[in-house]
This record gives sequence, C-alpha cells and structure tokens, in this order.
Amino acid sequence: MPQSKIIMYTTEDGVTKIEVTFDHDTVLLSIDQMAELFQRDKSVIGKHIRNIFKEGELVKETVWAKFAYTASDGKTYQVDFYNLDVIISVGYRVKSFRGTQFRIWATSVLKEYMKKGFALDDDRLKNLGGGNYFDELLSRIRDIRSSEKVFWRKILAIYATSIDYNPKAESSILFFKQVQNKMHWAAHKHTAADVIYQRADADKENMGLTSWTGKEIKRSDVEVAKNYLSEKEIDALNKIVTAYLDIAEVHALNQEPMYMKDWLETIDDYLKMTRRDILTTKGRVTHKQALEKAHKEYEKYRKAQDDVISPVECHFFESIEKLHELEGKG
Repeated sequence: MPQSKIIMYTTEDGVTKIEVTFDHDTVLLSIDQMAELFQRDKSVIGKHIRNIFKEGELVKETVWAKFAYTASDGKTYQVDFYNLDVIISVGYRVKSFRGTQFRIWATSVLKEYMKKGFALDDDRLKNLGGGNYFDELLSRIRDIRSSEKVFWRKILAIYATSIDYNPKAESSILFFKQVQNKMHWAAHKHTAADVIYQRADADKENMGLTSWTGKEIKRSDVEVAKNYLSEKEIDALNKIVTAYLDIAEVHALNQEPMYMKDWLETIDDYLKMTRRDILTTKGRVTHKQALEKAHKEYEKYRKAQDDVISPVECHFFESIEKLHELEGKG
C-alpha cells in the first residue's frame, strides 16, 4: 500500500503550508485519507471525485490505482487510491475550512509561478528537501513546556498546534470555555467560578488569597481562581499539565498529526486514564456570580485595610516623632 502522505498546517504567523511525503516519486491517497486531509465526510469526497471524472476534468484510468489493504479485522480489502491531480481537484471543490486553507496556499504558489515562471519552496531548500513540520511542532511544544504561562494557557497553546487549528470553529469556542474548568475540576473538584465564590472572604487573612501580583492585593487579583489555591492544589494542576505536554510530545515524536477534535478527546481520555473526575456540568456558580461576590468582598477588605496603618505611614510617623525629639533637644 502507498506510504505517501500530505500534511497541511498553519504556522504561528498564520501562513498555510503543505508538506508532502512522496512514495517512489508519487503521491497517492485513498478517499479516507482525503477525508481526513480536508476534514469532510468520505461521502462528500467520493461525490467530488465522481464529478471530476463525470465532467471530464480528469480521466480515471490515468489518475487511479487499486491496492490491497489489510484491515484491523485481519481481512484484506482492495482500496482505491488517487494521485496528486485528483487531490488538487478535490481541494478546489471541497467546502470546508481545510479546503479554504488549501486554496489559499495553491493560489499563492500559482501567483508566484505566473510572475516568475517558477515557484520555489524556500523551507524545503533550506532543509535539503526534508520535511520540517514535526520538527517545528516539537520545538513549539518544548517552548510551551519551558514558558512561564499559567497551567491552562499552556493547554490552550498545545491546542493551537492542531494541524487544522481554527480559533473561530465551534469546537474551539467550546474548548476555550471548558478547558480551565476541566483542569480545576480534575485537581480539586471545583470549577474556577466555584473557587472564587467560595473562597473570596474579606474577613480572612489576605482575603483568602494564597498568591497575588505585587505587594498589595488588587481588584484584578481576586478575579483569578488560581490565586486562591493551596500549594497541594497547584501541584496537582501542574502535574496534569506536565503529563498532557508529555502526550503532545509523544505524538510529535511519532509524527502523528493531531486535529482539534483529537485534543478535545485526549484531555478527557487522559483524565479518565488517571481516574480523575471529569466535569460534566457547568458548575454550581456562574462566572458573573463569582466576580460579583469577589468584588463585594474586595471592597469590604479594602475599606478594612484603610484603617490599618501601612509600613509607609509607620515610617512617616516615626520620622515625625524623631523630628519632635530633635526640636525638643534644641
């Protein structure tokens, strides 16, 4: 069976790139592989291929081959494979975010060819013809691992390495909404809103916070769930994120492209594997309710702090007292 493959991805600066692995100087993909490449159902890809032949755009006999394939059930099946001409034609017809990505890339290459009479893949030339997608991916994952980002932002950064990453996709919006709460729940069985609502308390030392930025607690500090967590809870969160990064690195080392849906499934699969509770509800408290409670407690806390003499004020009073002593001696 052909071992060729095509990887289409978007770089961090938003440029669409396509990386092709050739098998004996050719590229052949099955309908299943094209469905994965363009993220459309197999029936849609099959319909486009039939129309390509029906309309006379390509002649089937010149672009098609059949290969034996042994499935997981141990049986051998005959599978249709199509060459690069068909793959490109499907890319121009398929309606999906991935199809749009492909057309943007193809148009840029075609424009360069029409202007210059040739088109060069600068990255491939720099890398002596070798692919560099998975090298880039490994580098990004390791940068994320060493960054100072808070735990859930690292998970978002890993999600953004998805080969079909689209921040406006419905699945992305859902992931963005859920990821922080999923991690909190797995570590201490509370959502971020629950933590803020339950632990923000003007009568407690430091208003119940265990960490904050700067010397004094600010309004923005009381809005962050992580600032209320104990050392043990923070450690649990960090362990979950570290393991998730390990999984991402293994996929990259094995050269397995990960789609958005894969990362959505991976986070739940990992939590199940480690026997952690998986969040299935929205939590008992809304984000709005949590912030209202935190702001109310903060105002009480701030007013109480106004009656407490600050270190600067102490220094001031000490200086005045010393000044009076000197005047008395004079």
